[in-house]
Amino acid sequence: MTPETNGEKDFPWWLLAAGGIGLYLGWRIWRDALYAQIFSAVAQGVEVTLFVTAVAFSSACVIGLALAVMSLSRSLVLRQVARFYIEVIRGIPILILLIYIAFVFTPALVVAANTVLDPLGFEPLRTRDINFMWRAIIALTIGYSAFIAEVFRAGIQSVDLGQIEAAEALGLNRWQRFRLIVLPQAIRIILPPLGNDFIAMIKDSSLVSVLGVSDISQIGKVTAAGNFRYFETYNIVAYIYLFMTIGLSLALRRLERRLRSRQMEES
Repeated sequence: MTPETNGEKDFPWWLLAAGGIGLYLGWRIWRDALYAQIFSAVAQGVEVTLFVTAVAFSSACVIGLALAVMSLSRSLVLRQVARFYIEVIRGIPILILLIYIAFVFTPALVVAANTVLDPLGFEPLRTRDINFMWRAIIALTIGYSAFIAEVFRAGIQSVDLGQIEAAEALGLNRWQRFRLIVLPQAIRIILPPLGNDFIAMIKDSSLVSVLGVSDISQIGKVTAAGNFRYFETYNIVAYIYLFMTIGLSLALRRLERRLRSRQMEES
């Protein structure tokens, strides 16, 4: 039994240490002109990083929920299609998926679209018309939707079967049972792992720099190549990522405690 489950809490020495490092780097950014200049440059990529993460994660959640429902469907075809997608996509590294979507799937999609648009008299599309940022968003969406689908599936299956049968006895159809009974209870269970996936996507979004997308990592790489101050530049890059991920992690832990206490009150 861990101290936390036993009603005790360990003092967060790790947070104190991380906070000390963060305060030191913050002081350097405030007092050191070089650190301040690098921080000002790298911080311009925060908006792109958060935009890519938010759009890709939201889209992945929608697709993941659809895949989870398909994998639990009574239809053998839907179950097999969902399982095929999930297993194949989970087996491909995110970096390879990014490159494949950017340089293989997108050109093929443009060619397929032009075969439809040309006979209709529309101006043909060009591969370069599709921004690399959106190619990266599509790749992250596809990659994470497979993992999120498993999170949703586990959450849905954790709902007590007796409650579903009771709702069916009351005359609720399948959609009503899912919307009113299953999904609200499943959300409480899947919120923590979904939060972890969101934090992981913030870190994996750094991979979009291989496509030249101006996120935190790409701007850091360009800045370091220009001033040759790799130590200071990547200190700032790591500082910004840690600020976002640790902040979200602490918020997620607080949410978990609130959900746990509410569940104990209801039980």
